[in-house]
Amino acid sequence: MKSFFHALIGIILLLAVWQLLALILNKSIVPAPAETLSLLAEMLIFPPILLAAWQTAWKVFLALLLVMLIGLPLGLCLGLSKTVYSMFRPIIMVIQAVPVISWLSLVIFAWGIGWKGPVFIAFLSLLPLSILTTVAGVRNLDNNLLEMARIYRVPGRRVIKDIYLGSLLPFIAAIVDVSIGQAWKVILVAEYLSGGSGLGVEILRMRMNIDFPGVWALTLLAVFLGIITERLIKKLLGRLSHQWTIA
Repeated sequence: MKSFFHALIGIILLLAVWQLLALILNKSIVPAPAETLSLLAEMLIFPPILLAAWQTAWKVFLALLLVMLIGLPLGLCLGLSKTVYSMFRPIIMVIQAVPVISWLSLVIFAWGIGWKGPVFIAFLSLLPLSILTTVAGVRNLDNNLLEMARIYRVPGRRVIKDIYLGSLLPFIAAIVDVSIGQAWKVILVAEYLSGGSGLGVEILRMRMNIDFPGVWALTLLAVFLGIITERLIKKLLGRLSHQWTIA
């Protein structure tokens, strides 16, 4: 309950600062919170906006799924071998350092306008984080557990499932925690510049129509969706962790 009130106070402070900026600056650039929220409520019953939100959401989920399916096994392999990690670390650093705009130029030439570009860019932007966090998790593993497993001749499959993956669950949760917000931002930017559909395309359309309240309302919608998806995935991971512990 106390954390709820703390969060509520933070939201009230944010709205107060927003309202103050709306009074100081031009309202056509920074609309008041009440105006933006009212416009957002209207958008939520407008089918094209709901469709755009869905189109962005499934791209975010697909990018996160690819990051987990590829990043976690790679991170596990690199964490188990310092030699392999030293070989692949420069490649990971290069991928991490390349700016989004460079990937955008590549995907536009490769695939043109469409859904592949945003998903690919989000995947590459989040992959290094997934790999490096998993490597850190593997290296922080309690060696005593591995020694006990070796002494009692625990099957390799059980070692990977119960020791490695079980110990990595907090690190997986950290990856998701950081990646969700980043995925939404990268997907929106990629849609804005190279997407064929989604909230990023709608934001571009609003900007071209000089509809700044619409831009703010769509941005707020993306923020809400990001928070909701984060909570849903955290609950899913919490249940998975609980079932893993019981098993």
